[in-house]
Amino acid sequence: MNQAFGTFDIVKTSRAKPAAVFGAFAFQDRKSRWYASSPGHEVISYAFDFSVGGEEKLTARMLPGTPIAGSVLCWTSTYADIVDGQRIVFFQTLDRDDARLSAATVTVTIEPDGDGTKVTLTHQAVYFEGADGPEMRRMGWDYLMNAALESADPS
Repeated sequence: MNQAFGTFDIVKTSRAKPAAVFGAFAFQDRKSRWYASSPGHEVISYAFDFSVGGEEKLTARMLPGTPIAGSVLCWTSTYADIVDGQRIVFFQTLDRDDARLSAATVTVTIEPDGDGTKVTLTHQAVYFEGADGPEMRRMGWDYLMNAALESADPS
């Protein structure tokens, strides 16, 4: 049995107000633009229930030109804690072609920072056989956080 553990933090700032940043995570029309949409995959299905106990599920087929072209990935998140405008905690699994690759707890903290917002994402995961590991996951979340904050920025 092979498994690896990894924890990382990503800290970003934005000129957007905390409510706008929180909205980028909380409203399906906003979140789907930066989370579900990607030039690297075709969305098969996307469901979003942003409530404690609610589930968000993205299933996508990887496109040609990606390292795992043709593979079907499924990200399933269950929201554990939501504090309006301040904190989001969810449990997330990632499956590739029906094989579990990882399980994680993800915490997003949103706080005022001068005229803008400071956002901290903490990702704590176990990676199983065939997983991409913490460094690739960190790169992915860094990209997603930039996209989320860009979608929240009023300019």
